[in-house]
Amino acid sequence: MAKSVEEFNKKRLRSSNITVVVSIALVLFLLGLMGLIMINAQKYSDYLKEQLVVNAYFNENYDSKDSAKVAKEQADAVLAIQKLESVKRTKYISKQMASNEAKKSLGINSQALFEDDIFPASVEIALKPLYTDSTKIGTVLTEIKSVKGIVDVKNDSDSQKIYEKLNKILKWIFAFCVLFLILAIVLINNSIRLKVFSKRFIIKTMQLVGAKRRFILTPFIKEALILGVLGAFIGLLALFGLWYYFTTTIKTPFVQDTNQYIWLVISIFAVGIFITILSTIIATWRYLRSSVDDLYYS
Repeated sequence: MAKSVEEFNKKRLRSSNITVVVSIALVLFLLGLMGLIMINAQKYSDYLKEQLVVNAYFNENYDSKDSAKVAKEQADAVLAIQKLESVKRTKYISKQMASNEAKKSLGINSQALFEDDIFPASVEIALKPLYTDSTKIGTVLTEIKSVKGIVDVKNDSDSQKIYEKLNKILKWIFAFCVLFLILAIVLINNSIRLKVFSKRFIIKTMQLVGAKRRFILTPFIKEALILGVLGAFIGLLALFGLWYYFTTTIKTPFVQDTNQYIWLVISIFAVGIFITILSTIIATWRYLRSSVDDLYYS
């Protein structure tokens, strides 16, 4: 009879541990998935913002005798623009290149339409993502226009509005990540509380026979550490298994910054272990402070 009770208790303990590990793994998997989405959404947003092109135009009214002097001034202007804090990259477009691009856009191969290069030389400027919003781009355009040799600056206002909407989307994604973090804390905490609840009589019995609180807490903390590591490992294994499938099968262009993924793994492990240990301490401490009668109503 005693043996069957002992086997039943062992099975119940194993079942409880498995439930806690699966709960931790599932929650951390979802949390990690939101983290991966956040990382790639931010990088993809920055990539799209870098496609916002500002065109700075040079003066086209000059004497052909001064072409060498003008070419040097234009080269100096391009160099000055490249040195601006807000500029990501630049591309010089000569008058001939501008005419060729216009012909290509119009689908015209004949030279009859453009006997001369009627379009002015310009600089195609890609800005850093930080400077593409409406609060800063005005200042950036003024800086570019103040460069010697630049007579006009234009940007695609429609694209700018789209990029500003990307910021709102990123804020919503960040909000969902915070929500998932809160849910992770709540769900892991509940799983740990249920596990400790099943051992409340053992905790109180150890305390009544003279065991110190630290002595009682130590095995629970060690067990929580093991369960947290196992849950985090399984969750991350499932997460990167899914991510590997997407990156190899679907061939979607995801972020290749290894450091960010390493920090994500460390963060997931830290969150899983910290919440598990903290929840265990709080739940165990509650029963250490309660009376025997309270155990029947907890």
